[in-house]
Amino acid sequence: MVISGLIATTLTNSALARDHIEIVGSSTVYPFSTVVAETFGKKTKFKTPKIESTGSGGGMKLFCAGNGIDTPDITNASRRIKSSEFKKCTSKGIKLTEVKIGYDGIAIANAKSSPKYKLTRQAIFFAMAKQVPEITADGKYTGKLIPNTYQKWNQILPELPATTIKVMGPPPTSGTRDAFAELAMEGGCKTVPWIKALKKKDKKAYKKICHTIREDGAYIEAGENDNLIVQKLVASPNMLGVFGFSYLDQNSDKVQGSLIDGKDITFDNIASGKYPVSRPLFFYIKNSHVGKVPGIQEFINEFTANSTWGDDGYLSEKGMIPMPSAERAKFGAAAKSLSALKM
Repeated sequence: MVISGLIATTLTNSALARDHIEIVGSSTVYPFSTVVAETFGKKTKFKTPKIESTGSGGGMKLFCAGNGIDTPDITNASRRIKSSEFKKCTSKGIKLTEVKIGYDGIAIANAKSSPKYKLTRQAIFFAMAKQVPEITADGKYTGKLIPNTYQKWNQILPELPATTIKVMGPPPTSGTRDAFAELAMEGGCKTVPWIKALKKKDKKAYKKICHTIREDGAYIEAGENDNLIVQKLVASPNMLGVFGFSYLDQNSDKVQGSLIDGKDITFDNIASGKYPVSRPLFFYIKNSHVGKVPGIQEFINEFTANSTWGDDGYLSEKGMIPMPSAERAKFGAAAKSLSALKM
C-alpha cells in the first residue's frame, strides 16, 4: 500500500509539474494565439499560456515527440497537419483534436515608398522556381527544364518593374512557406500545360518542379520572424516579402500587398475566396494533457467563443478572417468534445 501510495503521489506530482499551458507552432497563428492567451490570463484564474513561435513544422515536431508533460499541449499551424506528422503523433500514442480557427491570406508585399506590383502566380513561379520551363524565341514551351536565370521582374512580364528579383520569406519549417509553395508557386506552375499533365503521371516529379525554390540568392530566408521582413522591406524598397495578411494589416502604413492575378489582398477578397493565395489556420490539442495541465479546456472555450473568432470577434480586428458560421459550429463542437482526429 505504501509503494502504491508513493507511485500515486509521484504520478500526481508529475501531472501537476506544470501550472501553465505551453503552445508552440506557426508564426502566422502566433499573434492571434497571443491575443487569446492574454485575454484568457486576464479573465480567468489561470496563468497566461506561454507561446513559442517555432513555425508549423517545428511545432509539429515538438508536439508529436510524445505524450509526456514535458511536451507542448497545443501546436498552432498555418496549414493542415501532414499525414506523415499525424502518423508520427499516433505512433507515440497521441490523440489530438483539430480546430480550424479561420483563414489568412499570404501577402507578397513591398514598401509603400515603391510602386505596387501587379503579379500573376505564373510570374511568381518563374521568378522563384529553381528550374523553369524552357521557352523558344517565339514563346513556345519545349517540354524541358532549365536552371532559373531570370534576374529582373520585367524579364518575366514586360509590364513589371525592371528591378532585381529579391524576395524575403520564411524558411522550410514554416506553414507560410508551405502555403506559398502550394498556392502561389504551384498555382503558377500548373499554367504550363506539360507540367500540369505531369501531375497525373508522376506527382512527386511535378511537386518537385513546382515547389522547389531557387537557391542563388533571389530568395532570402528570414527565419520565423515576420516583423523582420517588414523592417527589411522598408529599408530595401525594391525587395518583396512573403508573410501573412495580419502583418500586412498591422503595418499598412509601411507596406502594401501586390495584386495577384488582378485581385488585391483584402479582408473581403480572402473571406470570399477571390484572393488566390489564401489558406486556413489551425491549432491542435493534445487530448491526454486536458485535465492534467490546468486551464486547457477553458482556454479552448475562450478561443472558440463567438466573441473571439466570430464575425465581430476580437480576432477579426487583428486581421484573421472568420469562418462561415456552420464551419465555426463544426470545429467549435469538436473542440469542446475533444473529438480525436482521424485521417
